[in-house]
Amino acid sequence: MIETDVAVVGAGPAGTAAAVTLAGLGLRVTLLDRARFPRDKCCGDGLTTAALRHLEELGLDPAGVASWQPVREAWIRVPNGQQAGFPLPDDGTLYAASAQRLDLDAALVALARRRGVDVLEGRALCRAELEPGGEVVRLGFEDGTRVRAWYAIGADGMWSPLRKLLGLGEPGYLGEWHAVRQYFEGAGPLARKLWVWFEPDLIPGYAWSFPLPDGRVNVGFGVQRRAGHSTGQLKAQWADVLTRPHIVEVLGREIRPDGPWKAWPIPARISRNPLSGWDGRVLFVGDAARAADPMTGEGIAQALETGRLAGEVIAAAGPDRPDRAARRYRRGIAAGMTVDDRASRLLSRILADPRTAGAALRLADHSPRTRAHFARWMFEDYPRAVFVTPHRWSRGALHRLGAFQPDSKPAPEPEPEPEPAANSPEASRS
Repeated sequence: MIETDVAVVGAGPAGTAAAVTLAGLGLRVTLLDRARFPRDKCCGDGLTTAALRHLEELGLDPAGVASWQPVREAWIRVPNGQQAGFPLPDDGTLYAASAQRLDLDAALVALARRRGVDVLEGRALCRAELEPGGEVVRLGFEDGTRVRAWYAIGADGMWSPLRKLLGLGEPGYLGEWHAVRQYFEGAGPLARKLWVWFEPDLIPGYAWSFPLPDGRVNVGFGVQRRAGHSTGQLKAQWADVLTRPHIVEVLGREIRPDGPWKAWPIPARISRNPLSGWDGRVLFVGDAARAADPMTGEGIAQALETGRLAGEVIAAAGPDRPDRAARRYRRGIAAGMTVDDRASRLLSRILADPRTAGAALRLADHSPRTRAHFARWMFEDYPRAVFVTPHRWSRGALHRLGAFQPDSKPAPEPEPEPEPAANSPEASRS
């Protein structure tokens, strides 16, 4: 039996963010995942300013991510054919980047290990129960691993096994978005920029091309789920998207597939979803919390934010007040991400109309000032609903520097503590 303070199930961005946060606050953490890293993960691979700031604060060094590609300019095309470029601030910091999840997630797992987190790969969860009295969580894994902890964090994806074991699963749930992604090599020079195409048959979804090193690109599209939308339809739509002249012009005629196309669902309804279970002994983060942005389907920044918040509230509540941890977690989500979720849904309806989408692009492209602010808003430099959440206003909130400033360095990594935390289940038995 492994004794720990917090067991984190799932080692993607949400789970590693929670684990690193908890370890930094002095708790003993065990991070478990059914996969072995590095492993691929279907994703657009785009990193917004919000995601980059979280990664910097966690201590990630971009030099350790092989496919890391800074993005300095984004181009957008709306259904009527208008397109415009939006440069990101040129101040020496980073506001957008691309990185394959194969590399990014492995780097985050390595970071967690360096921070003293006990990482166990190849462990698939199969059992979860509360000890009598409801004070300790017990988890069982298919290989026979057993874990005993004050808290568990479910960071195990959209179809979270931990959520199902708590009786909080949703039979038939398929997410709010479909997405398709394929890697290509040999892309043309225009593809060195980031592109978003709001195609008439995709809106309020969109197609994208995100640059990667050495002439590679991540190309894909995301659409809101509709009844009867099959994988076969997605495949046919994907083949058609790749032949459209304005997309071919950007990608170049020499591109070659670098792997098969893949599709995946995206959950985006954090405001309508239980965030905790067992009276706060279990908190859900990332896709397990349905945390993706309902306007863009972007989920890495949201995964990192929910993971860090879950770690902070657990550490603050201590082992004896799980109700306080759950309450603070819900309040933290409600004060920020839930409001942003509603704003994104409203903006998504605006983008669904070609006329309003065109008007929005004309407004954003009106002047250098509007282009600069639109680019920063698009890449989550500030929250979607910042203008209606005064508690998030501060001097300079709209003019912050990006992430990874030239003189910044990853936070020093403390030596792992060999002894369990004073209030851990193991210590309580000794």
